[in-house]
Amino acid sequence: MGTYEVDGVRLAYEEWGPEGGAPVVLVHGHPFDRSLWRAQARRLAGAGCRVVLPDLRGYGESQVVPGRTPFPVFAGEVVALLDHLGIADAVVGGVSMGGQITMEIRRLHPERVRALVLADTSYPAETEEGRVGRLALAERLLAEGMGGYADEVIGRMLAPYNVEAKPDAAAHVLRMMRGTDPEGAAAALRGRAEREDYEATLSAVTEPVLVVVGADDSFTTVADAEAIRRLVPHATLTVIDGAGHLPHLEQPEETGEALVEFVTKVD
Repeated sequence: MGTYEVDGVRLAYEEWGPEGGAPVVLVHGHPFDRSLWRAQARRLAGAGCRVVLPDLRGYGESQVVPGRTPFPVFAGEVVALLDHLGIADAVVGGVSMGGQITMEIRRLHPERVRALVLADTSYPAETEEGRVGRLALAERLLAEGMGGYADEVIGRMLAPYNVEAKPDAAAHVLRMMRGTDPEGAAAALRGRAEREDYEATLSAVTEPVLVVVGADDSFTTVADAEAIRRLVPHATLTVIDGAGHLPHLEQPEETGEALVEFVTKVD
């Protein structure tokens, strides 16, 4: 594990693979941490890539900053990590909220993006109903903690049939959710409620794009993934059978294979 600082905030990350390998940065979603991507990091490192897994502010081993964390702050801190490591540009990917932060990086810092991986995510700005819901959830997590929420949504984070069929994956997801500081989760939810619409950003993308989605994802559906592909016609869309919102935990081999095949063909 390494650490770096941005404006006095201490942030954590880990690296896999050779320093001279093709750089790949993978961003976790909410309310998780960098361990979400480790199975894929291992596969990519084995293929010769240099893989960087950050803990976003407020998550994992990074510092918790109460209040509201706008997406430009998350994006800027990931770019600061590239600066810290001397990486000019990288394949940048993320899942769910991490996918939206990836789009924010592409919007604000296009020169740092060699290719995009968008996993189980969506591009539109939040609806008014969704905005109200995220703000209410932030207050609930601060009042009640993470446990009840984690128990409620585990059957949507994973496909319902995988909660029992894949107990190690379920335990991993629950451990991440329950271990997240409510202040960090609430700050991210408030920022996510005000996120940009990324239609124009995606429409302008010329670099390679991989879109990944679990076939049974009920948060960001196959239809959401197909909507991204319509905006980026040259994108590769991979639907992972037997998976919900987190296919890289539910079907790590298939998801890892798709990532390796994509990343190793990026110039």
